[in-house]
Amino acid sequence: MKVALVCDWLTNVGGAERVLKSIHDLYPSAPIYTSQYNPKEINWFADADVRTCWLNFFPSSLRRFLAPLRSFYFTHLDLSDYDLIISVTGAEAKGVKKGNACHICYCHVPTQYYWQLYDDYVKNPGFGFLNPFVRFFFKALVRPLRRADYAAAQRPDYYVTISTYAQGLIKTYYGRESIVIFPPVAVEKFSAVDKKGTKIPRNDNMIITSRQVSWKKIDLAIQACKKTNWPLVIIGEGPEHKKLVKLAADSPLISFKPLMTADELRAELHSARAYIFPSLEPFGIAPVEALASGCPVIALAKGGSLDYVIDGENGLLFGKQTVASLSSALLKIQKLSFDEQKIVASALPFSEHNFQTKLQKFIMKALTIYAKKSL
Repeated sequence: MKVALVCDWLTNVGGAERVLKSIHDLYPSAPIYTSQYNPKEINWFADADVRTCWLNFFPSSLRRFLAPLRSFYFTHLDLSDYDLIISVTGAEAKGVKKGNACHICYCHVPTQYYWQLYDDYVKNPGFGFLNPFVRFFFKALVRPLRRADYAAAQRPDYYVTISTYAQGLIKTYYGRESIVIFPPVAVEKFSAVDKKGTKIPRNDNMIITSRQVSWKKIDLAIQACKKTNWPLVIIGEGPEHKKLVKLAADSPLISFKPLMTADELRAELHSARAYIFPSLEPFGIAPVEALASGCPVIALAKGGSLDYVIDGENGLLFGKQTVASLSSALLKIQKLSFDEQKIVASALPFSEHNFQTKLQKFIMKALTIYAKKSL
């Protein structure tokens, strides 16, 4: 069976890339088709046959400008010589030509800047002084871009997605049914004991590990922790970093740390009192890593977090993306204690082994059904 893998881009390390890596491990000889590839930023695919096109001549920093060109590339990419196509996408890669191949799309979410996050994107496109220019042209072009995205979304034969929240979005915006197979999380790497087998004591630090962009709502966490006098450690980087540092400047309780190695991050999660997850996301691998370390999660009661945060058992849910709502949860957690073993156990269903096993079963079932339809 000839298999091809497809993804939007390979220019940095993130959740989508982790999913692709896990699928690549299942099909190591399958070529990976993508728009841009930067092996200096992501070294996970050194053993893979990664195939790009003319879009790779553009700097990866221009990725957000290239959405219409990516759409053109993928919708003209002919993979009809293959028997099975697996696309891993939250943007344009789902639109490839499949011919008689069976195309299974692992869709993280419908293209966010056209659909569910359109208003946020228009409010702050993230291009600094070019924002007015980008905003004007994006508003002018969004209707034909949405039509093209919807048409591309009709090409795959089957949809798999990452959460019940994403499943609803795919139905709403694309009119497609999907099944949920949670993405792989390296839960086994986040043991709540040190190498000597000793339980690690926890301090009072709240923690966030995130790319610092506006829609992650890190500003809410800063303001809420200032209001409730909780120390907060923010790990990561991004275009909003200077703005967040300025917001936290008057509080000695807020500290910033750069991107960390896996061992360094593990140590931070082991010692933190709780992990704050204030953004609306279709899943969220970082909070599941926190659970695997025995760290309870304080999360917005909407989106992917509802698939793994059980209010009062392995964390707390807060109702609105407001300082008042998050502050209420931070005050509540002072009075609660959690069973660390139960927190760790709640993360185990999200292991890479479970992901690969369930995905392989679905692929075999889909291929059987597709073969019968083709007769």
